[in-house]
Formats: sequence, structure tokens, C-alpha cells
Amino acid sequence: MKKRRTFIFACTGSDCKSNGGKAFAEAIKETINEKPFRGKFKLVKTKCMDCCKSGPVVVIKNELIKKGDLEQLVKELAQE
Repeated sequence: MKKRRTFIFACTGSDCKSNGGKAFAEAIKETINEKPFRGKFKLVKTKCMDCCKSGPVVVIKNELIKKGDLEQLVKELAQE
């Protein structure tokens, strides 16, 4: 059976958006389209995830990544 892509859920609610969530989602999109990650992940933009004080936030494999930490996200992607 073919392995399916892993979903990355990025909050685009108003608080996350005001804290740079839109730019963070674009950075994620660029990262997952690079050579080692291409075709393995799917970015899904969501509404509020109730983590407003920690925004922008991303959920990947039941792991919550807070404060728009792209470095931590790349570490999670590399483990896949």
C-alpha cells in the first residue's frame, strides 16, 4: 500500500494571523515543497485552534508547535 502524505494543520485564525500566522503558513508551504520533503506533506489551513496566546501554531502528528517555530517544525518533518 502506498504511504499517504502527512497533514500539517496551520492556524489562520485572527490572533495567529496578527502574530504572523500567514507568513508562517507561507514559510511552511515553501519548506514542504523543497527537495527532501516534496510530496510527503500536505498543508491544511484551519480556523482558530484555541491556542491564541501561543500563536501562530501548527499541529503535525499530534505535536503542537507554538510561536511559529519553523526550526522545530523542520525537525519534526525530518523525523517522518
